[in-house]
Amino acid sequence: MSNLDTKNTPVLQRLFGTSKPIIGMVHVLPLPGSPYYRNGSLQAVYDQAVEEALILEEGGVDAILLENAGDIPFRKPDDIGFETVGAMSVIGDRIRRATKLPLGFNIVANAAKASLACAKSSGAQFVRVNQWANAYVANEGIIEGASAQAMRYRRELDAEDIVVLADVHVKHGSHAIVGDRDIEDQARDVEFFGADILIATGTRTGHPTAPAEVKQIRAGAVGPILVGSGFSSDNAAELLSVADGAIVGSYVKGNGKMHGDRVVLAKVQALMDAVRKVR
Repeated sequence: MSNLDTKNTPVLQRLFGTSKPIIGMVHVLPLPGSPYYRNGSLQAVYDQAVEEALILEEGGVDAILLENAGDIPFRKPDDIGFETVGAMSVIGDRIRRATKLPLGFNIVANAAKASLACAKSSGAQFVRVNQWANAYVANEGIIEGASAQAMRYRRELDAEDIVVLADVHVKHGSHAIVGDRDIEDQARDVEFFGADILIATGTRTGHPTAPAEVKQIRAGAVGPILVGSGFSSDNAAELLSVADGAIVGSYVKGNGKMHGDRVVLAKVQALMDAVRKVR
């Protein structure tokens, strides 16, 4: 287990100020070097990311998670460019200065070291890593667990205060490689390899997480579990009855999708109203 578990205050309360946190996603627009980046639009990318972070904060979420969601198709971790780390670090720094919320990074696909570098350089508190242990077949090809390299890199950066959120059965891929091992065992692996908080998801971005999957992870895990996809006002009560919090992104967009629209304050507020009724 992580050294964070030796501290007296539970990790969710210490990091987010609540035992049932809701983390709002900022899906960053295409960055330089990615296929859909518009030349000369970097300042607009920065501005929209800060604007959406401020809306999420006003709407009442407990933390913000940044993802380079516009950089599709995503590269494998070793192919992530310095330009991505540089731009995301600038965004993180601007959001940290503009808001008072805890901040995290998820550089995709599965770029744990890049996420840690961004977090360290911008003063963020946590990272999300989709494949922390074992391996799966993603849209990008075979993605291997990042924990061994990431834990050592975190130590090198003197960044052991940065909390690791890790998926157990990550969306957007096939898990045939570990098909002979149940989700309980995979949850044990993720925790054993040092993740502080586990994440349960559906099969795709925006796809509702099944309560049964959260329960399977719970059977193998000791630490807290967050819902990582498909969280909404309609299922908040059910999912928070089995999980310890959630990450939300697509649902609070105007179109309900990851791309093509912005975060809407009224949708964030409605979601948080539903959350407050059950936590």
